[in-house]
Amino acid sequence: MKRKATLLLLNLLSLLLLASCGSKKDVVYFQNVDNIGSSNSINVYNPTIKSDDILTINVAALDLDAVKPFNLPATSFITNEGEIGRAAQQTYLVDSNGNINFPVLGTLKMAGLNRIQATNKITDLIKEYVKNPIVNIRTVNFKVTILGEVNRPGSYTISNERITILEALGLAGDMSIQAKRNNVLVVREDKGKTTYTRIDLTSESVFNSPVYYLTQNDVIYVEPNSSRVKSSTVGPNTSATLGVVSTLVTITALIISITNR
Repeated sequence: MKRKATLLLLNLLSLLLLASCGSKKDVVYFQNVDNIGSSNSINVYNPTIKSDDILTINVAALDLDAVKPFNLPATSFITNEGEIGRAAQQTYLVDSNGNINFPVLGTLKMAGLNRIQATNKITDLIKEYVKNPIVNIRTVNFKVTILGEVNRPGSYTISNERITILEALGLAGDMSIQAKRNNVLVVREDKGKTTYTRIDLTSESVFNSPVYYLTQNDVIYVEPNSSRVKSSTVGPNTSATLGVVSTLVTITALIISITNR
């Protein structure tokens, strides 16, 4: 009878241990990537300017006086403590029609152009007034938002115009161990429409996804896995409770084993 009780307790312990174990396929990235090899060509990333983008546009030339009318004056600000802040270049907001109001040139359509196209457009227009102008355009409000099972959820401002979903997750401290890696959602707004794309980060197919490169205001949502959902239903101390139960079962089994000798 005691031997049956011991076997029963050991079986219960085994079940608890198995329940606490995760599977490699649930947590490892890019599982079908060979040790040596290459994926298919990654989609060409060519971001375009959109409404609500904030741009800085700087015009330079050998004749500095000639380009002054094409540059907005730098502005300074006063902090709450009364200190004067560093002067910063003014920006251009792309309006709902995709336009900006540029000095001398007037209203310019920017939406739908990538940075190179926009640079060439303004450069060609300024050439009528200035010899060999140099135009530099940057988007200063490029941000992505990362929600769900990541270590540091939030909105992140990107200093350049190119970021991958892997880099964005890196900014958020990577996904937690309780994240559902094979069903990550990317929400994107484009031309007044909202699109939803799900990708599997456990597969190399992510490198060929249309959302591998992120665009302005993309939202990434990482779902919790089933164990996370269950633990949130039962309570935050479920894992600790299972650990205590496992320990008690082990101690009980050892005591019974010793008394049977």
